Amino acid sequence: MPERTAILLLAHGTPEALDEIPEYLRNITGGRTLSESVVEEIRHRYSLIGPSPLTALTLEQGRMLSRELCLPVYVGMRNWKPYIADVLAKMREDGIERMVALCLAPQNSRTSVGLYRKAVLAAADGIDTEFVEGWADHPLLADAFAERLRAVWEPFSAEAGGPVPVLFTAHSVPCRTIQTPAATEGGPGPDPYSIEAKRTAALVAERVAGLTPDHWYFAFQSQGMSGGPWIGPTVEDTLTALSKQGVRRIIVDPVGFLCDHVEILYDIDTGFRQFAVNLDMELRRPESLNGSPLLIAALADIARAALARLTQLQHGTR
Repeated sequence: MPERTAILLLAHGTPEALDEIPEYLRNITGGRTLSESVVEEIRHRYSLIGPSPLTALTLEQGRMLSRELCLPVYVGMRNWKPYIADVLAKMREDGIERMVALCLAPQNSRTSVGLYRKAVLAAADGIDTEFVEGWADHPLLADAFAERLRAVWEPFSAEAGGPVPVLFTAHSVPCRTIQTPAATEGGPGPDPYSIEAKRTAALVAERVAGLTPDHWYFAFQSQGMSGGPWIGPTVEDTLTALSKQGVRRIIVDPVGFLCDHVEILYDIDTGFRQFAVNLDMELRRPESLNGSPLLIAALADIARAALARLTQLQHGTR
């Protein structure tokens, strides 16, 4: 019954105005209040990039996917409007009875994807759900990132007269969130996030002719300001180390992000670029995937496979 079937895309969410930032940050921290200095720093970063395009870009990705699948596609945000619970309520009003929930964070982590799953299952009453845990190694995702990277890497390397190093990145997470008991001790086992993020980077690199393992690196970016250690290495430490080795040109490719947001438009385009300038380095970045047809093809392929699994489950064949 296609008319009762839908796709739910899940994303982080972003405030639409500077005065919404304190409430937005409380959503992220689970109600914990951050210091005024941290709030003001976040407000400053948003003021420099203008309204974050995350929501608009995600809604456009949903429209493109809907056209590809000929199915309704809804978009729910975990930390801002439209909230996941509100979107699921709307889906029930629309008569949706089954769905595939697909998180727009390809690399699986209990910190990110796990929280999306919890939010969806808590509010999906009455809707049969197939939740996609992760898709970091999907070949079309790697193709999409590689297409964007080649467009920057090839001319930059030609200018430099040799391969320009690439620093792949993904969003850092707090160390405590991935330090869990091993499966042999009754725990869930190691969090797969860092492994999956580096796997995506490796798949992208191998699709760029001439980009050998000697010419690419990996770091975690956008460590939080709320205290406690976050996983690394950081981009800043990696750039510093490469500078000491004589590197003067670098490409930063954030393979943990599917569209422009503050982590791209400020952290990389402003923060890391200026950090590189201070090290006498030139830093460039590939265009974000945003409305990449290859990205939409990847999402469509994943959704079709998940719908098939859901059908098998409903028919008792899985």
